[in-house]
Amino acid sequence: MGDSALKLLITGDVDGNFKQLFKRVQNVNKKAGPFEMLLCVGSFFSTDPEKMEVWSKYMNGEEQVPLPTYILGPTISNHVQFYKDLKGCELCENVTYLGKKGLFTGTSGLKIAYLSGLEGESPSSHQFTKSDIDALGLPLVSNSSFKGVDILLTSHWPKGVTKYAVPQERINVNSTGSSLIADLALALRPRYHFAGQEGLYYERLPYRNHRVLAENARHATRFVGLAKVGNDTKLKSLYAFNMVPMCSMTDDDLNKQPEDVTECPYSFSEKAQSADMSNQYFYSTNQQHKGQKRQSDQGQGQRKQHRRPAQPSGPCWFCLSSPEVEKHMVVSVGTHTYVAIAKGGLVPDHVLILPIGHYQSTVELSQEIVLELEQYKSSLKKYFRSVGKNCVVFERNFKTSHLQLQVVPVDDVVTEDILEEFQRLADEHNIELNQIPSLSDLKQIISVGAPYFYVELDSGEKLLHRVKKFFPLQFGREVLAGRALLNMPDRVDWKNCKSSKEDEKNMADEFRSRFKKFDPNAM
Repeated sequence: MGDSALKLLITGDVDGNFKQLFKRVQNVNKKAGPFEMLLCVGSFFSTDPEKMEVWSKYMNGEEQVPLPTYILGPTISNHVQFYKDLKGCELCENVTYLGKKGLFTGTSGLKIAYLSGLEGESPSSHQFTKSDIDALGLPLVSNSSFKGVDILLTSHWPKGVTKYAVPQERINVNSTGSSLIADLALALRPRYHFAGQEGLYYERLPYRNHRVLAENARHATRFVGLAKVGNDTKLKSLYAFNMVPMCSMTDDDLNKQPEDVTECPYSFSEKAQSADMSNQYFYSTNQQHKGQKRQSDQGQGQRKQHRRPAQPSGPCWFCLSSPEVEKHMVVSVGTHTYVAIAKGGLVPDHVLILPIGHYQSTVELSQEIVLELEQYKSSLKKYFRSVGKNCVVFERNFKTSHLQLQVVPVDDVVTEDILEEFQRLADEHNIELNQIPSLSDLKQIISVGAPYFYVELDSGEKLLHRVKKFFPLQFGREVLAGRALLNMPDRVDWKNCKSSKEDEKNMADEFRSRFKKFDPNAM
């Protein structure tokens, strides 16, 4: 990491388990340190008299805190009594209460934004409201040179943090977290965001702080929810990591995107949109990239702006507005995507789902387009099930300029047989084809511009190959046309399967008629 890297420790709710925490911190510091500091999120104190008796020993110097320790403020009214000054103060040697909200900058340039308490209806010593969020966020985001902060500390989780990522099974996404904290995280763009209070450990996949191909790349954010110190189930409560302050990094190093980065899970809440936070955020964002103000999301019920598709460098056979597209093969048209019969299809009901605009792959699509694509996919699966068939969906983002999601019906074949056939052919071609979690999103795994081959089965199983140098262009068709599945090896190459324009039109008309009952865009 270099000489400027700092070693940091973060802990979840201490809940008065002072001796247990500081003994462990001392051991970790001895083995892996020296660490710069310990940061605490969630509830630090307890109303248990025995635990607070231990705290008195740290206050009078009988016990020593091994590292400079920074804590957040009270989360319940009964804890207010333990804070000498609610604006921020030293509580004992090496333990400092940061204050209700603010930005702490270390001697190294490390920037730590913090917000104490839990979201409440009215301001109090242990609760925050929208006015606290604005007071913390607006002075920062209104500065045109603001890039973000290194760390954000909150007790509350942000609402919706698991979106686009593998969820935490014990978290109720509808009731967990604060929408105001999500607004704050969206505006401040922390490189790391730590929270406690839920009693769980959850390390989310990193997420982007920019719109792909619409804005210059920015650094990613990692959210970590930490469990309580001394929890019975041994969930992780202490987190150690190295960090170079962003002020000491080049833009290229700072903005390098992790391989598993996802889309940002947040959009500004109605509370933020009703005030200045979201407008100021978008204004400062655009100042850095275009020099003019752009419209922010306007809330529910109005369409969000998504990036315009790229223009093809030459004629494109799949852009719906292109004169080259064979419109007689189109069977359904939505707002952003359409369905067409495949030219030289393996079987008569072999269809394609395509974006209307020019996008190369699924990972380039905005969320709005992805949702419509998924709707078409779901409808096609329902249709094929109604006629006693499963379907295999695959995409090859290699030596192609326009996304084509191939949807091929097969007889009611056992999933394991399809997986086995894909793996057998992959081994023959020396291709590393891996099964990925059924809940995963390609955007979590693949960077924009990276070539890949992707398969999705009717039962939800997903396969992925990251293309490096060589990949057989007809691999998907080769697997499905094999004797174990469709048993039509002579139809591997689509050029050998062409039909006349009249036959293509008839196939499209017949499919459109059968699919109409399931078509989400049928007239």
